[in-house]
Amino acid sequence: MGSGSRNLLCKSSSSALLFLAPSFTSAQLRFNSFTPSKLRRMATQPSSSPSSLTTNDTAPPSPSPSPSPSSTIDFLSLCHRLKTTKRAGWVKRGIKGPESISDHMYRMGLMALIAPDIPGIDRDKCVKMAIVHDIAEAIVGDITPSDGVPKAEKSRKEREALEHMCELLGAESRAKEMSELWNEYEENSTPEAKIVKDFDKVEMILQALEYENEQGKDLEEFFQSTAAFRALAILFKKFAGKFQTEVGKAWALEIASRRRKER
Repeated sequence: MGSGSRNLLCKSSSSALLFLAPSFTSAQLRFNSFTPSKLRRMATQPSSSPSSLTTNDTAPPSPSPSPSPSSTIDFLSLCHRLKTTKRAGWVKRGIKGPESISDHMYRMGLMALIAPDIPGIDRDKCVKMAIVHDIAEAIVGDITPSDGVPKAEKSRKEREALEHMCELLGAESRAKEMSELWNEYEENSTPEAKIVKDFDKVEMILQALEYENEQGKDLEEFFQSTAAFRALAILFKKFAGKFQTEVGKAWALEIASRRRKER
């Protein structure tokens, strides 16, 4: 070392070595003022530095256990029925090659994905809700109003089916999330549930229009059931019907308008 940058080497009573910068003096640092009691108080004072974390800090929550590969495949195999079960309303009206339950759910998921941004609406939640809203039909099938099953009984059957499907996945976060989303939709209890219920009706009348055009069917009852056709009579003004959101009404009116032009 050069003489201009000489370090002072001080030795404490405990033989600990302290290396001091050359411009500091022992008088400036006042080592004698740091009594053991003061040092203890300093050690117990909280520090804002990230390096001051202690073993008393709360550890991050451990991730929920994932379902086993066996449980996962059991669940997915059960969901296969959604791909093979045709939507009953179309079957009863003689539609050739009618859509499956999963076809319907998939396009609803796309609706949620491309819908305009709406304040207070969680888009990702809407997509997930669209995917699971009819998932219990993998077990109970597509129960329609013409089947004569009371609404409360239909809900009970579907709830039991959903519980069984969640049990296949075990006690993990995905099963809990799926159950919560299904219940929100069933109870129409959140803004996301309301808009996804509108997507359910919009998808149905769009599919009805497509079947009319492709197969020459008259599916008027599907339009009447959603009040979309009735809306045309009041010149596209807001209407009191089964749609709960502005985007649902706008899309339904567009479909009904196209239908009127094509008939």
